[in-house]
Amino acid sequence: MPELPEVETYVRELRPQLAGKRVVSAQVGWPRIVAQPDPAQFVGMIRGRRFDDFLRRGKYMIFGLDNGQSLIVHLRMTGELRLHPAHVEADQHTHMLLELDSGEWLHYRDPRKFGRIWLVEDPSTLLHKLGPEPFDPDFTPADLHERLAGRSASIKALLLNQAILAGVGNIYADESLFLAKIDPRRAGSSLSDEETRALHVAVRSVLQAGIDGRGSSLQNYAPPSGAKGSYQDQHQVFRRTDQPCYRCGTPIQRVILAQRSTHFCPTCQE
Repeated sequence: MPELPEVETYVRELRPQLAGKRVVSAQVGWPRIVAQPDPAQFVGMIRGRRFDDFLRRGKYMIFGLDNGQSLIVHLRMTGELRLHPAHVEADQHTHMLLELDSGEWLHYRDPRKFGRIWLVEDPSTLLHKLGPEPFDPDFTPADLHERLAGRSASIKALLLNQAILAGVGNIYADESLFLAKIDPRRAGSSLSDEETRALHVAVRSVLQAGIDGRGSSLQNYAPPSGAKGSYQDQHQVFRRTDQPCYRCGTPIQRVILAQRSTHFCPTCQE
């Protein structure tokens, strides 16, 4: 599933491609892709609207329209948005098409059909439960410590909890915990002030490196430009099971936490 760096890359690359363009018509091939409103209403409401603003909140893309509404997209596992010339035909996995006044078409493609699209008046009605953005100045080590206080769940599970911190998923949780030298199995409440500060720094550092690398292209993700991201080449632990740790040479271990594969160095992470 695309995480904060991948979604941020999407928004940055789609901004110059879509800014100022207007929707001429819309087609929805698989109704459940549109979570809100009713798909038939969606087609009527999106027609004639112009793309004016481009934002990200957690793992959600927010496209502001000229009438104040927002088109919100969550790609989930296999969703992708691509701008194509009119002659490019949609395949069987393309479930929404937006015809633009530029003559191009915006394709939403999703082989596993897990992604969702919303057209809303106020994004906060959908996104209000999300925790702070990792780069928000108000998100401090003290704030993180307070959010972890009293939590018996593993720190890995807590980093995946979008109500605690928005945008972090499996890849960047593993990489952040390795950088901070924290065992992912530890209870969130067990972290000291010093460890919480180290984790705060690590999360921001790893996410920024992911953005700089345009995300991690593993199985399904590639940015709208088509050129793959490169952050997978910097992974220290993620999907490196039984390979030597780059710090100490100990084989990287894999366990299941919060129903997700978790990778760590048993020597470096305490």
